Amino acid sequence: MRAQEKARPVLILLGPPGAGKGTQARRLEERHGLVQLSTGDMLRAAVAAGTEAGRAAKAVMEVGGLVSDEIVLDILADRLTEADVQEGVILDGFPRTTVQAEALDVMLAEHGERVTGAISMDVDDAAMVSRIAGRFTCGACGEGYHDSFKPTVVEGVCDACGGTEMKRRADDKAETVAARLEAYHAQTAPLIDYYAERRLLDRVDAMGEIDAVTAALSAKVERMREPA
Repeated sequence: MRAQEKARPVLILLGPPGAGKGTQARRLEERHGLVQLSTGDMLRAAVAAGTEAGRAAKAVMEVGGLVSDEIVLDILADRLTEADVQEGVILDGFPRTTVQAEALDVMLAEHGERVTGAISMDVDDAAMVSRIAGRFTCGACGEGYHDSFKPTVVEGVCDACGGTEMKRRADDKAETVAARLEAYHAQTAPLIDYYAERRLLDRVDAMGEIDAVTAALSAKVERMREPA
């Protein structure tokens, strides 16, 4: 059990594709010493390190299977003992379901810890579709543009390098973005209810300016550090 007055923040950051979750997680790392823990990154590191849980994960992946929640939790438990995460963590990609959330609670309790907060980065779906679907980049230099918010001065010509080959990601089409948002809400709604019922849920308007969103998230992280 961790013997300290203030709980190490264990933050669940929820947000749909395009909400800026990655950007904000990096800022929280810089401001508060938190470490973003991605399920994929942890799995790869555990496999590479040859830990017991990593070997179990490798055996499953080699036959094309899905790594079980139990293995993921074992890998997470190992990761939480490492020195670089003692100021707190942001969990990315886990839990995704209420069953996983319950299992996470049990694992943390066994180690004298708990989820200290879950923050939902809320978006306006219609505005999000418009924000993502209008993006394109210069194929030559990679400069980013947007049909509405940042068009090129001369249509079809890159302001930065004069290139004329513009690219759009296939998954940035309006209908694709809308489908991804719908899937996210369907999957995440029960998880949001789970943390709300436990009075652990906060919400942040992710449609605001990046700095304003960072400030709101930072204030919530500071409250999580306060003694229970």
